[in-house]
Amino acid sequence: MAPIVPPSLPAPRVTVVIPCFNYGHYLPRCIDTILEQPDVTADVLIVDDASTDGSGDVAERLAGERPRVRVIRHARNAGHIATYNDGLAEVTGDYVVLLSADDLLTPGSLARSTSLLEAHPTVGMVYGHAVRFSGAEPPRARTESTSWTIWSGIDWLNTRFRLGRNCIFSPEVVLRTSVQREIGGYRSDLPHSGDLEMWLRAAAVADVGYVTGADQAWYRVHAENMHTTVFQSGELDGMVGDLRERLAAFELAAERMGGRMTDTGALVMDARRAIAIEGLNLAIRSYHWGMSDVWPVHDLAALATEIYPAATRLPQFQILCLRRRGGTLGRRQDPLSVGHEIVLKARELSRDWRWARAGL
Repeated sequence: MAPIVPPSLPAPRVTVVIPCFNYGHYLPRCIDTILEQPDVTADVLIVDDASTDGSGDVAERLAGERPRVRVIRHARNAGHIATYNDGLAEVTGDYVVLLSADDLLTPGSLARSTSLLEAHPTVGMVYGHAVRFSGAEPPRARTESTSWTIWSGIDWLNTRFRLGRNCIFSPEVVLRTSVQREIGGYRSDLPHSGDLEMWLRAAAVADVGYVTGADQAWYRVHAENMHTTVFQSGELDGMVGDLRERLAAFELAAERMGGRMTDTGALVMDARRAIAIEGLNLAIRSYHWGMSDVWPVHDLAALATEIYPAATRLPQFQILCLRRRGGTLGRRQDPLSVGHEIVLKARELSRDWRWARAGL
């Protein structure tokens, strides 16, 4: 833990990049939450990826009305990775945020993050708690930070590899622009897990900070989320693809960390084990939810043993084998499946508690 230091003068300069494809109806509210941020000088760069619904015209109109808003318009749709990178290449501020057009910053978010970055020059990335919401209005946000948490990049990476999961949505992150320049842009070969790989890359070259006690952003959940419409991580083949690409993000990050850590092989094995367990848990839950006939149970089990051969000795693998032999009993008649579900729910509650309070 570190004590909070008040915002510095002159006000830090932050560039917020907003990638946009057919999200023009969200832009006015998103931009307002940026330009209304106190104690920072924020500018906005909208990158419209050849929207087909007039979003590019909305962006141009907003730029004409607000002097700190700029627009890049793609003549042809380039995809989200190229859109992100085109925006990052034009950043002029000392700090940078990548904010989806449908997400929002909470009041004072940028000042809280940049105060930490200004007070601790070794920190290259700051994040905080993001509040998920749906509908027109977000819930009330906490705006008073209680403390700062600062990890060495290596310690933060150790935790991430051990858990095998991303703990960041995206809108709550502020990166030091010099660190962003050092680590480069998003990888086109990781469309599912590019954010995770970016955060791992940043932690490989700088320390990581967390704003405790306050809500730093609102993350909108709706049917048109890119993760839902493009990645399909909650659907059939998308489950396996999401897990496989998440592992690729950890493996690529480990390659970049070779000079800073002595045993990256052990780190990768931690990630493989954690992701294998997640895949097995998904397969087991398909029986509890009565979805085993449509979920890719075989593929999830095969992935687990492929990426982590010792998976066959895990208790989750044994439970799955028993469930597969037991057939398709209804979940209310299946004490094994119900018991496993109770354990998973308890672990998820613990994880959510840790994430909301400590950022891990």
